[in-house]
Amino acid sequence: MIQVLLFARIQDEVGQERLEADFAGKSIKELKRWVEDNYAVSSLTRTMTAVNEEFAADEDQLKEGDTVAFIPPVSGG
Repeated sequence: MIQVLLFARIQDEVGQERLEADFAGKSIKELKRWVEDNYAVSSLTRTMTAVNEEFAADEDQLKEGDTVAFIPPVSGG
């Protein structure tokens, strides 16, 4: 299983702080699409992703036991 940590607006939209998903061997892009489709989350295309506390690209493959964090863009002043 993959642990998915959610922050800011993504957490608000899903209504949970974390998810579990069986995505070992699949890409981050596939995981993002699954979250968007199954939790009615607005686009995750501009969302930064970290895997095991290291920034990762959408093409990176996930492994069993990974922890993925979706970090949306933040604005402020």
